[in-house]
Amino acid sequence: MPNKKSPAPTKKDRTVHIYRTAAEIMCRKGYEATSMNDIAEAVGLTKAGIYHYISGKEKLLFAIMSYAMDMVDEDVIGPAQRVADPEERLRTIVERHSNRILEVGGDTTILLEEMYALTPAHRRIVRARKRAYFDLLRHTLEDLAKQGKLAAIDPSVATFNILGTITFLSRWYREDGRLTAEEVLWHVREFAMNAVLRPASC
Repeated sequence: MPNKKSPAPTKKDRTVHIYRTAAEIMCRKGYEATSMNDIAEAVGLTKAGIYHYISGKEKLLFAIMSYAMDMVDEDVIGPAQRVADPEERLRTIVERHSNRILEVGGDTTILLEEMYALTPAHRRIVRARKRAYFDLLRHTLEDLAKQGKLAAIDPSVATFNILGTITFLSRWYREDGRLTAEEVLWHVREFAMNAVLRPASC
């Protein structure tokens, strides 16, 4: 039987490949030190060719950030919003966001810190999307407080700490490290849940 040819990559596939490659280079070299030539060479395009997909470095950074937030919307926020119970919703947020970073890497997550390089208009858009995610998590903790399940901590402070724990995975997790991805996910989930939930005996 003849081998079936794999379908040719679509423009969307190529664009996502550019985003991921650019994010990796920017994380390694720094945003300012990364040129469009660096990115073009890494993805096998000419400098003119890459402008077919993106019109400049700032717009590329904004596109990468938008792509990262799109993935959070799809993989984390959407599924979490469908969970009525706040404890299970919190577990869903922690598990799904952590698992995404463990599965596909954290370069795009790290680049979300490069807000200074965006235009004011782009900065407002990304900040609003990040705020919407923050509010979902904070409201989840407030719902837990109403049920008497939240420890004696401020929901906003707890939200910052949970998000910090999850996103910092992109800084330290290594596939060839001592713990497997499954083990890391278990520890992050247990740490986050135990840090904010009131012990059952209280």
